[in-house]
Amino acid sequence: MSEAIETDVLIVGAGPAGLFAVFELGLLDIRAHLVDILPRAGGQCSELYPEKPIYDIPGIPHITGQGLTDDLVKQIAPFHPTYHFNEMVETLESVGTSEHPAFVVGTDSGKKFKAKAVIVAAGGGSFQPKKPPIPGIDAYEHKSVFYAVRRMEDFRDKHVVIVGGGDSALDWTLNLQPVAKSLTLVHRRDAFRAAPHSVKAMHDLAAAGKIAFKLGQVTHVEGADGQLSGATLKGNDGTEEKLPCERLMPFFGLTMKLGPVANWGLNLHENLVPVDTQKFETDHPGIFAVGDINTYPGKLKLILCGFHEGALAAQRIHHYVYPDKKLLFQYTTSSTNLQKKLGVD
Repeated sequence: MSEAIETDVLIVGAGPAGLFAVFELGLLDIRAHLVDILPRAGGQCSELYPEKPIYDIPGIPHITGQGLTDDLVKQIAPFHPTYHFNEMVETLESVGTSEHPAFVVGTDSGKKFKAKAVIVAAGGGSFQPKKPPIPGIDAYEHKSVFYAVRRMEDFRDKHVVIVGGGDSALDWTLNLQPVAKSLTLVHRRDAFRAAPHSVKAMHDLAAAGKIAFKLGQVTHVEGADGQLSGATLKGNDGTEEKLPCERLMPFFGLTMKLGPVANWGLNLHENLVPVDTQKFETDHPGIFAVGDINTYPGKLKLILCGFHEGALAAQRIHHYVYPDKKLLFQYTTSSTNLQKKLGVD
């Protein structure tokens, strides 16, 4: 077991609600780490509608999902949050008391955190990869079949097959080509949902013989003890071809599931986490829920509501982090102390 990373608050989910919670905590001198299963900040905003305009953020007539994410990341930069991407929180253990909560939180990569409070800001749950309909693929997952890249060294000098036509498939085709022994990109058609410059770069590599680009789909895999040795490609013309394959990366998009949150012992109502509306705390002292993951009478699933919930949660968390310190409420517009924290000249 790895040594636990100590922080005041662990935030599960780096979408808008989780990001803004960092801001409210930071104003109160509370340190935060964020864990997200995705490879970047933004949650649903970045993954589902990065280019779609949002019209109901107060004071901002319209902004894209990615634009809002970028601005939130910039806003919380003065508080130096630590991000842990491509990690899914799996376990949560209480090691404190109701008056002095403490938690040990574990991720699927074996990383451990010790925190005085936990904020669940997981949206509709955790984004999890859609699995391809390949018989027996489960036996190879996390050993030679991967849905995200945690360490590029795992792919060095390996025969790599990437399946998909979105940004993730193209990005990792370009990034892994220099380290792989061979790399084959498989997509069902010669049209992509990725950045045009990435598509052009991929075609240039294929034309130069540095990668192979195949039209069709992977239908079978073979190997032993969780290690792949080959894959079968069924082309669009119905022909089959054996591909050398030691690492398979299917990028078929993401789906939302409640995931391990369901196993943390929290009271759940229709896969949502009930909270009180004074401090947005769950029935477990020290565990809070903000954003779309929570429920309470009158709940609206709006980003602006998640911002409000994070602000009130931070006030209560201050009591846990600084039990002997009186909380003095201040406004950023008039407090020179808060402005100094924000780096305002």
